[in-house]
Amino acid sequence: MRVCVIGAGAAGMTASVFLAREGVDVILVEKNEKFGKKLYITGKGRCNLTNDCELDDLFRNVVRGEKFLRSSLYGFTPQNTMSFFEDLGLKLVVERGNRVFPFSQKSSDVIKALQIEIENLGVDVKLGTEVKQIKKTDDGFCVVTAWENIKCDKVVVATGGMSYPSTGSTGDGYAFAKSFGLKIVEPRQALAPIIVKQNVSALQGISLKNVNLCANDENGKEIASEFGEMLFTNRGLSGPIALTISSYINRKQNVVLSLDLKPALDENTLDRRVLRDFDERKNQDIKNVTRALLPE
Repeated sequence: MRVCVIGAGAAGMTASVFLAREGVDVILVEKNEKFGKKLYITGKGRCNLTNDCELDDLFRNVVRGEKFLRSSLYGFTPQNTMSFFEDLGLKLVVERGNRVFPFSQKSSDVIKALQIEIENLGVDVKLGTEVKQIKKTDDGFCVVTAWENIKCDKVVVATGGMSYPSTGSTGDGYAFAKSFGLKIVEPRQALAPIIVKQNVSALQGISLKNVNLCANDENGKEIASEFGEMLFTNRGLSGPIALTISSYINRKQNVVLSLDLKPALDENTLDRRVLRDFDERKNQDIKNVTRALLPE
């Protein structure tokens, strides 16, 4: 059996390892000049490998596509992922929120562990080789590159999405899928900053903690609500809770966002506190009175 794996990111490298361990003749093709180019910047360069939690807890945080993920994650759980990397000699650490990172805090060590295993298994690696086309043949497939035609029995397309073109994620896999008649759901941004209609440039750089961001549809129905940290940008909102909310609204229209700066206080409690603060600081500027409640 000869298999061509297209893409030497996390999925492509891992697939190559598992196939080669089963005695499959693997050819790993990557258009970049090195392994795991996008993996280097994952998790701010630390590489969040998985979450050490029960699957039910994980699925509760999946915005869409839960059914698609279930078969994959029940077949290879987060704990299986941790064992896989530990068997490669990569020491792991579990941090806040059950996030799993390499103990070294370096994504390069994750890539190195996979690369060493790939080399030890004798995988035929072709870096700097862009795949132009995949053709179906009578006895398998022909993977067409700028330099050669690779004949194989099976093809694994692990080219990633199109979220970061400068790393090589340019949506090649979508084109390959379309060429075989597969229907593509239009990709949308997720875990991305939110652009708002109002001019918020004057607030750029203001960071908020312990606030609640809520997204509602045009009829006032709540779409999603998140508590935590947020940041104003030149054109909108960023930070953890804004990025999470973006996943819920990226296919919605006319979304209305509301921000609660003091979610721990109900309306009556907040009203009493404001009145008390103004009463105690009658001769001070409003800016100074509200400093404890509002960001500067």
